[in-house]
Amino acid sequence: MTQDTGAGPAEPAIARANQEVLRRFPFDDDRDFEDARHGFLGTAAEPLVRDEEGRTVWDLDAYGFLKGECPDTANPSLWRQGGLCADHGLFEVTQGVYQVRGFDLSNMTLVEGERGVFVIDPLLCAETAAAAIALYRAHRGGRSVTGVLYTHSHVDHFGGVRGVLSDEDIARGVPVLAPEGFLEHAVSENVYAGTAMARRAAYMYGAALAKGERGQIGAGLGQTTATGTVGLIPPNVHITRTGQTETVDGVRMVFQLTPGTEAPAELNLHLPDRAALCMAENATHNLHNLLTLRGAQVRDPRVWARYLTEAVDLFADTSDVAFASHHWPVRGRDRIIAFLSEQRDLYAYLHDQTLRMLNQGLTALEIAERMELPPALERAWHTHGYYGSVSHNTKAVYQRYLGWFDGNPAHLWEHPPAESARRYVDFMGGAAEVLRRARQSYAEGDFRWVAQVVHHVVFADPANTEARALQADALEQLGYGSENGTWRNFYLTGAHELRHGPVGTPTATNSPDLLAALTLEQLLDAAAIRIDGPGSWDADITVRWRVTDGEVITVRLRNGVLTHVTGTGPAAAEPDVEIALGEAELRGVLLGVLAPADLAARHGVEVTGDLGRLAELLGHLDEPDPDFAVVTP
Repeated sequence: MTQDTGAGPAEPAIARANQEVLRRFPFDDDRDFEDARHGFLGTAAEPLVRDEEGRTVWDLDAYGFLKGECPDTANPSLWRQGGLCADHGLFEVTQGVYQVRGFDLSNMTLVEGERGVFVIDPLLCAETAAAAIALYRAHRGGRSVTGVLYTHSHVDHFGGVRGVLSDEDIARGVPVLAPEGFLEHAVSENVYAGTAMARRAAYMYGAALAKGERGQIGAGLGQTTATGTVGLIPPNVHITRTGQTETVDGVRMVFQLTPGTEAPAELNLHLPDRAALCMAENATHNLHNLLTLRGAQVRDPRVWARYLTEAVDLFADTSDVAFASHHWPVRGRDRIIAFLSEQRDLYAYLHDQTLRMLNQGLTALEIAERMELPPALERAWHTHGYYGSVSHNTKAVYQRYLGWFDGNPAHLWEHPPAESARRYVDFMGGAAEVLRRARQSYAEGDFRWVAQVVHHVVFADPANTEARALQADALEQLGYGSENGTWRNFYLTGAHELRHGPVGTPTATNSPDLLAALTLEQLLDAAAIRIDGPGSWDADITVRWRVTDGEVITVRLRNGVLTHVTGTGPAAAEPDVEIALGEAELRGVLLGVLAPADLAARHGVEVTGDLGRLAELLGHLDEPDPDFAVVTP
């Protein structure tokens, strides 16, 4: 079994805590395993999914070790969830509806129509999507794809579309459906803060960690993210209201819009002719994130709960099976109602109780320590915090309503981490004394405190190898004990960084397809985010673009801010240079693939004024760092 280099055994305190989990929860309840295996038709003969260069982007056999007994280095509940998520193959959900599971973080659902097959959520990358549909065709025949639906705007639900559709398919009119606002949110999330999100996602999903009992065993929602080619084909059919119906290739669908739940643009759908309900990512077999650890906009658990109630009212009476874009289906009307109602109560409880306590003056950290789920919810496996957690979701609710500040003025203007760390270590008697006492805490099993206090030594002196080693050991133990897959991955990847240096960022989401889907306004916004403000305080540069479709855009860099104005009204300053060009050329300049000096030679481009001013403006753009350190300064 491949192990993370340098990983040690579980300390006795962690081993005891994991044994207590076995005693606390009903591990003899096999219903989830029966549901997950229901309708299994087969899996791929070749376990490795490779890209065009032969690089492995997914390994179906990587998690075979989860079939064994849970070791002391893993929380048994997370081990159980990992085994369920790692089960891979083609499954019949109900007559004419199939899922490929275990081929990526998410599921691909296939609904057979009159002529071909309708694809719901084509995974994260083209390679795994192509492997998934090949498996379907091996069992159900070579049906062509007659339509695609993106249930929401997260990349693991649209990024693999070019594995199931080609440009020729789009040219011949294959419909691509998505909820209103999909494209705006899909591309902006992966561009505006995309570098930082992708960097943190590398820690959250643990894609760089070795798979094994001392390494990565899953992410709760699925196992990990595939590392192939991300693409995007923009939707051409938009779902704009609850109750909207669409029929594609004879597949009749009724939609429920759920904006502001798990994604800012999301929907559920009912297949009335199959008595099947797709809950997208609004009801899965875990507590989901209200604020994902990779970073995102804080989600609204209040409306999330209300949409789950609405889903029960709209569809439960006419549904024999409920499935989602992750995990496995639930069958039977009574079980569907119970499942959706418990999921509803889960988000409503966290929302309401957080507000109750914050209105009593408790801070986010205090609320997170006090929050406990009702016993009836905690007994249900599907409410466990494998992906989201009670702790960080509670903090997200607090952040949604009150922001980062807890109201204590002592926290209003604290020193940044490295400066604070040096002062803390000095106050505590120096690094040697901190480490001496931290080792005592480690021996006592107080790994949480060790991680908190040794962090200061690492940030005060990143070259202190003794501190780095102790911090890595503490993070590792916290990972071994975590029920939450993303917490485990963060802890273990942090330990890896301390021992071996920063890991890379395996998955890039700012692909050519996503960049091409940005509007000109979004591209200009993305450029504004990259301006080196202090380095451009004294700059005053105005460039006017006359695009061949008649649009006039004036951009100005002044006071360290890049603004843009459409038209030539009072807000548009007189330009230093005016450039008439096509939209393709303008995109090329903004994306950095067309140099200003090459513009004048382009056919159809006219330049009036000093072209060097454009080069000067672009010179103020800063480059993001896709591999920044996380657990070291």
